[in-house]
Amino acid sequence: MKNMLLNSGACVALIAGLLSVPAAHAGRSCDTVKLTPQTAGRAMTLAGKTLTSLNESGQKVVLLARAGQDLRKYGVQYSHAGIAYQVPDAQGGQTWRVLHKLNECGTASSSIYRQGLGEFFLDDLWRFEAAWLAPTPQVQQQLLALLQTPGATGLNHKPYSTVSYAWGKKYQQSNQWAIETLAASMEARIATRGEAQAWLQSAGYQPAALTIGPMTRLGGRVGAANVAFDDHPPEKRFSDRIETVTVDSVFAWLTRAQLALPGKPVLVTLP
Repeated sequence: MKNMLLNSGACVALIAGLLSVPAAHAGRSCDTVKLTPQTAGRAMTLAGKTLTSLNESGQKVVLLARAGQDLRKYGVQYSHAGIAYQVPDAQGGQTWRVLHKLNECGTASSSIYRQGLGEFFLDDLWRFEAAWLAPTPQVQQQLLALLQTPGATGLNHKPYSTVSYAWGKKYQQSNQWAIETLAASMEARIATRGEAQAWLQSAGYQPAALTIGPMTRLGGRVGAANVAFDDHPPEKRFSDRIETVTVDSVFAWLTRAQLALPGKPVLVTLP
């Protein structure tokens, strides 16, 4: 697929091909559900509205979230985030790209993708809503410098679990990669995941603590290759406390640590 935002005219012509794209997802289930033309059209509309919102904001880098799964029972609104940033286009203007980590469905592996807004939302979304939060100008500048270098993918760890332990190194989920990459942009000396996590702890990041009982853990581990709990400390795991990186916890921390501009995340919704 092209790394660009698909306009409404191109959307109709490309939908057939897009529906057969190999599955790579994050923040949603890996059920074999084919996108319908109607769903794809709504996704492209959401991408277009998000593009307008970002362009009008005057920002250069934001943390961009989508709602791929209904996680409200865990107190989580958004399932997946990527780092969206503005780049020059071929016509002398500006466009947006999203760098994010995706799980290869049906496996415990993952890769980093650089996509347009259309591709980012072209998924089986549970709710057609986007949310973005702009870091402070200084953080944006440092992130943008890293995103335009090969070092942007340097902290990717391919073994994947959707609920990887926030301070563990055995697995890495998508939101965890994003926040560890943000940490790496803040200090040039950070070259490993351990160093990034140490910086996050010193900066006051607090992961979400999800309550997941033993039967749910067992069902998830047996039924999906991309779900594992064995990296969580036993004393927390056996008390049903699963500490992982969520979009909501990252948004809250960025605001609390004054690493984001004041105010709530900007919402982009469809009727």
